[in-house]
Amino acid sequence: MEPCLAPALAETAKFEKLCGILDRYDRHPARLVPILQALQEEYRYLPQEVLSYVATSLRIPEANVFGVATFYAHFALEPKGKYVVRLCDGTACHVKQSIPILEALRARLDLTEAKATTPDMLFTVETVACLGACGLAPVLVINEDVYGQMTPERAVDLIDAIRAKELQ
Repeated sequence: MEPCLAPALAETAKFEKLCGILDRYDRHPARLVPILQALQEEYRYLPQEVLSYVATSLRIPEANVFGVATFYAHFALEPKGKYVVRLCDGTACHVKQSIPILEALRARLDLTEAKATTPDMLFTVETVACLGACGLAPVLVINEDVYGQMTPERAVDLIDAIRAKELQ
């Protein structure tokens, strides 16, 4: 295994973790997707400098790494909050009024379509095309927790409960 040689990058613990992840996957190019998954779990997104270093370390073109990172919807190139709130806006959810839920969430968190993450990095609100739970429409997922038959009031209550828990 080659040592972690990220000259300007190795100064921080952040990049020590990067090197540990690369080493865990033997710096093998065929393991790019699991490497990116582990990195996103560590950083909550994929920073550009991390992707560049991954390309160098795996000896593959940067375009390949960025191509994979941008192809899969799971990967994020911008920082996300500790709690990622995904609201389904697929046909079943849309028909059952998902947009008022989105509007209530954005109003409570002072977010817009262009500004999806709160300044304190606690929440990110996103819409998705389908969560595959049409029978529960409208559906909201916070990290890995699924909430069905959502209403604007219940969505705001969930946000308030998370905030209260975080303040403890």
